[in-house]
Amino acid sequence: MTLNLIFITVTIKRLKKTAEQRQRDEEVFRLYDEMNAKREAFQARHF
Repeated sequence: MTLNLIFITVTIKRLKKTAEQRQRDEEVFRLYDEMNAKREAFQARHF
């Protein structure tokens, strides 16, 4: 019983960490896309 509880706790923490990592990755990709759009707009105006 105790081992099952430990396993479940570790699994939940791992899934939570994975979800948080996924959220951070999505934010990084969004920022990267925004920066590319701004760079392209800047280049279109100045070149």
